[in-house]
Amino acid sequence: MTRSSIREFSQRCSQRELILCGRLNHWVCRRALWRYFAMISRLGDGIFWYLLAALLVLFGGKAGLQATAHMLAVAAATLVLYKWLKRTSRRQRPAKRRGDLILRVAPLDEFSFPSGHTLHAVAFTVVALAYFPVLFWLLIPFSLSVAASRVVLGLHYPSDVLAATALGLFVAELSFLLVP
Repeated sequence: MTRSSIREFSQRCSQRELILCGRLNHWVCRRALWRYFAMISRLGDGIFWYLLAALLVLFGGKAGLQATAHMLAVAAATLVLYKWLKRTSRRQRPAKRRGDLILRVAPLDEFSFPSGHTLHAVAFTVVALAYFPVLFWLLIPFSLSVAASRVVLGLHYPSDVLAATALGLFVAELSFLLVP
């Protein structure tokens, strides 16, 4: 493949993603589901994870302390990775490229790739579930909702969310090699 064919392929994928973002954004806005996704997105800003960490420390005993410390270490690693990728990629958000998207939540920063909400949600979920598998019923639906919210609210492309999911899984799994 030549550089021009790769660039052309990338542009076609980006255009298809932009169309999908528009369809999902308009579908959600017509059905007032945007309130649910806006709330999930706001909780994914950190509120949910801070509350979870506090509850694990208060009620989880030694395992709760270990899980919280592990989640903090993963938070530091994912934050560094996230900031570097944002600065490097400088991918415009869908709403910047498509003026008809309805933003119900203000973006926390300028660029789209990767979805920090999804990256953190996936990494924290993997770590927390390693210590407390019983939280599966809460953490998996919440993390899936966070990931979906980023696309339907017009803040990210599906590929931003998919890449963040893969990165979150990678960082969390790598952390288990480093944290006994």
